[in-house]
Amino acid sequence: MSTKLKPFRLKTIGKYTDKKDLKVLDIGSGSHSSTITKKWWPNCHYTGVDRDVSYDNTEDDVQNMDEFFQLDLTALDYSQIPDETYDVIIMSHVIEHLYNGDKVLPLLFKKLKKGGLFYIEFPCEASASFPSKKETLNFFDDDTHVRIWSIKEVANIFMNGGFNVKMAGKNRSWINIALMPIKIPLQLLTKRYVRGGVYWDWYGFADYLIAEKG
Repeated sequence: MSTKLKPFRLKTIGKYTDKKDLKVLDIGSGSHSSTITKKWWPNCHYTGVDRDVSYDNTEDDVQNMDEFFQLDLTALDYSQIPDETYDVIIMSHVIEHLYNGDKVLPLLFKKLKKGGLFYIEFPCEASASFPSKKETLNFFDDDTHVRIWSIKEVANIFMNGGFNVKMAGKNRSWINIALMPIKIPLQLLTKRYVRGGVYWDWYGFADYLIAEKG
């Protein structure tokens, strides 16, 4: 886990709010997300949502959560989560795992305050034709992926929900691309393979959208 570079999602959200004590609802709160978020937003109130609090998290990550809701998103029952409470909702690489994501999103919209920001990220349509790599570069490398989404499809759900789409496009870091000549031989040396994620920025694997609730 690296917290040295501010994640794209947090930088993007920061373009549209300067509030320090944000109430953050993170849908899919694994991969050390609480620790990373708290590093950059130390005064935020962080609430995680996932099927399992320990998914790709350490004990420190769990301690960094102010609150956690254990939910199966596909069940469409989010009554545990209070309505109109959060300044920011983050949903990064979750919707592609949901067969009913078009029903999930409108229910999550209710949890956001008016004027709140919703950041969503997901594999791009073209990823279905990317080379196959261990730990996912082609969409179908991950057998838990169930649906490919386009930015247009996702944007329409937000606009139909009364949101103003602020920005959409590729999550692409030129720093990560510049570091590829170092990362690739290092991973071959230490892991004997190169993780698919090393190539994400080069290929433009991830699309994103950020929208404001009207």
